[in-house]
Amino acid sequence: MRPTAVRRAAAAAVKTHHKVLVVGGGEWSGGLSVANQIYNKFKTEGKAFSVGDIAIVDGAEFHHYQPGWTLVGSGLKDKYALRRRLADLVPSHIALRTENVTSFSPEANKVTTESGSEIAYDTLVVAAGLKSNWDGITNLRRALADPQSGVSSIYSFETADKTWSDIDALRTGKTIFTQPAGIIKCAGAPQKIMWMAWDRYRRTGRREKIDLEFVTGAPTMFSVPKYSEALNKLRIERGIDGLFGHNLVSIDPAKRTATFKSEKGNVEKEYTLLHAVPPMGPPDFIKSSSLADSAGWVDVDQATLQHKKYSNVFSLGDSSSLPTSKTAAAITAQAPVLAHNLYTFLESGSTGKASYDGYTSCPLLTGYNGLMLCEFKYGLQPEETFAKALGMDQAVPRRAFYHLKKDFFPWVYFNRMVHGQWFGKNGFRAPKFAPA
Repeated sequence: MRPTAVRRAAAAAVKTHHKVLVVGGGEWSGGLSVANQIYNKFKTEGKAFSVGDIAIVDGAEFHHYQPGWTLVGSGLKDKYALRRRLADLVPSHIALRTENVTSFSPEANKVTTESGSEIAYDTLVVAAGLKSNWDGITNLRRALADPQSGVSSIYSFETADKTWSDIDALRTGKTIFTQPAGIIKCAGAPQKIMWMAWDRYRRTGRREKIDLEFVTGAPTMFSVPKYSEALNKLRIERGIDGLFGHNLVSIDPAKRTATFKSEKGNVEKEYTLLHAVPPMGPPDFIKSSSLADSAGWVDVDQATLQHKKYSNVFSLGDSSSLPTSKTAAAITAQAPVLAHNLYTFLESGSTGKASYDGYTSCPLLTGYNGLMLCEFKYGLQPEETFAKALGMDQAVPRRAFYHLKKDFFPWVYFNRMVHGQWFGKNGFRAPKFAPA
């Protein structure tokens, strides 16, 4: 065990009570970023926490840069380069408890872990992500495990590189790229990989021999009208078929057929290559808890990120009820708000005045050297950084935006964001909020 891991393990073993307990930090962006921002906030105010006062509880061995899996599926990145050992990312002054939470007891200010241990807290931050329901599509797991099935998905570390293998190997046939209705992480990713496949085939002289189709459970290409219109125009220009309001429900790997369900009934389609996205939802241990709203997400105020019933509980990211797209970019705007409001709560018992406006971003790849930088806030209103600063229309794919996604964002993620030092639109400088 590394020396820093030994120190952290010792700190975690001594403490059964933490001033701030963060649930989640392995697979998901929010936990690491907000834990560090909370620590930094108190230190800046001259009230630094002692070692182990803040703890992250998560059983994952690795932390993955999940937005990079699209780059893996496009042949641009090695998936192993986009992960780090979680223990190496957590600083020694923050305790890391390497097991998973199984239940919450907010009335008693404690959580229970899979070993049966109870951990008490003054404040709780839930950043545990969401659940991918791979069994929600019949035979999907079996098809993904078969290297000859033609079925892949960028939505897992295990299968992201299979996506590239399948795309690059195809010489002729029918490709189908799917997206389920409802909430998923990074709602633009299912079509990002489609655009990259289209461009790969175009650049290698195969486009005329390969048909592409986008089948989505959603009614449009994208939730924000401005970007949806631009993307649909692009789809038509590029000769890609579109079928809306249809969800993938089963796969027959032997026959290479996929069945889609709509309000009007089922449709069966043949495929040579199929990119599948599983339906998603809240993790079971959150959904069954008293922290959850009727849909199963942690029930927080959409501005303050504070729980609506339990004032010492906060949540951000995918596991929260925040009505915005679930992306890593959203974390960059949510984490500073949460850190400020949690600081105010611990210092005064009142709710802080920092407010989250729903900002999120989807860097939507449209091909090699092209990206549509979708930025928006609550109400599906565009909130474009470069439109304001430089007068750019961000619905127009640009090479400069492409290099943000391919080169800059992976670097800034591991070098700044997971350490609480990246604030999205604000860059390397934390936003300022009015005092309580």
